[in-house]
Amino acid sequence: MVQAATMPAWLGELDPAAGPRYLQIVGLIERAVSDGRLRPGDRLPPQRKLAELLEVDLTTVTRAFGEARERGLLDAVTGRGSFISTRQEEAGPPLDLSMTIPPAPKGVRLGEMMERGIAELLARSNADQLMNYHAGGGSLAERAAGAAWLAPLLGALPPQRIVVAPGAQTALTALFQMLAAPGDTVLMEPLAYPGQIDAARRRGLAIAPVAEDGDGPLPQALEEAARRSGARLFCLTPTLHNPTCRTVPLGRRQEIAAMARKLDLTLIEDDPYSLLAGDTPPPLAVLAPERTWHVATLSKVLTPGLRTAFVVLPDGIEGDGLVAALRAAALMPAPLMTALAAHWIRIGAAQDLLDGVRREAAERQALARSILPASMQAHPHALHLWQPLPPHRDRHRLIESARQAGLGVMASDAFATGEQVPDAIRVALGAVPERARLAEALRLLAGIIAGERAPA
Repeated sequence: MVQAATMPAWLGELDPAAGPRYLQIVGLIERAVSDGRLRPGDRLPPQRKLAELLEVDLTTVTRAFGEARERGLLDAVTGRGSFISTRQEEAGPPLDLSMTIPPAPKGVRLGEMMERGIAELLARSNADQLMNYHAGGGSLAERAAGAAWLAPLLGALPPQRIVVAPGAQTALTALFQMLAAPGDTVLMEPLAYPGQIDAARRRGLAIAPVAEDGDGPLPQALEEAARRSGARLFCLTPTLHNPTCRTVPLGRRQEIAAMARKLDLTLIEDDPYSLLAGDTPPPLAVLAPERTWHVATLSKVLTPGLRTAFVVLPDGIEGDGLVAALRAAALMPAPLMTALAAHWIRIGAAQDLLDGVRREAAERQALARSILPASMQAHPHALHLWQPLPPHRDRHRLIESARQAGLGVMASDAFATGEQVPDAIRVALGAVPERARLAEALRLLAGIIAGERAPA
């Protein structure tokens, strides 16, 4: 029993049936921060005192404080103790539902992973070489790591079909630079990832949307759009589509591949999420390997700071053109981060991190499902969701109301490639570090959706 006379106001009893006690302690801290009982700069009791109050051993509290520091909840000052972190205040509004990033998975200490991984790299590599200029599209070892990472999706690939890029955005920019000339038209989905749109427009390309239904782009619409515009390039996201979370089923993928062959289209398959989804049909790079450039980034499924993406070349295509375009855009991937990513893949740490992100995404999706309107479109492992608005809701006023309330969400306008723009918003679930704060943000958003009305 917690000693009521000396118990801090934010502290509560632990439940023997509620899972690991150290995580329950972290949860108590999270909830106290989210509801204002603990504020940035507040000092926590000494670990030994807290262990006495909760009637647990000191190692349990020490582990809880370590996890809380990893999540950015606590700062430790040598000789003074542990304090509620002020870093969130310095970073700006904490309720960001606009940025699609992997949430920090519980039980995975990213800082320790990085320290250990870099130490292992330095033990068997030359530090000067790691920090030097690197030409080409990745070393043979890095390309082999990319092939191993993508093998569950694409099967066995020779490393020569992999080019390492400094992130998917740079890869898309380089591909448009290489595959199209200013004034050409690129085909896209009616709603597309803004990075695709921006890369195409910066190249001076016109964008022609391809009509779709609930299963994705319609083959007949693809043919009509290609013939009408003269486009030879189609860029799409078949799996966990950003923003709608739709996944194109196998039958429709086969029809798209067949139509691409009929029209001799080149395909750019922007595929950040297939490994996260875990239930995806074969990618277009498998169904049409002779014409598909497959882009798979680690930033969207592991952590953005790796800035590493793997581009799978079409079968029979050399990578020199892409490597040259990448060099013009960004010179090279960051050698240290690329080497760390390849090392994590080799030793299985990347898979462990992916599994942790998938578990955390599932928890956050379940939380969103319990709070937001039932019309939301999502996938159990997606990092975002798509929230259509009722007919009497106006997305622009809703976005402004959300902004005034300290929430960041993205309106459908950011994704539209044509004139038709649905009244909907994309809600990202990974940027808010703590689930308790995420729940607060989602409840706030649900209230805004329920109360916001278009002007008369």
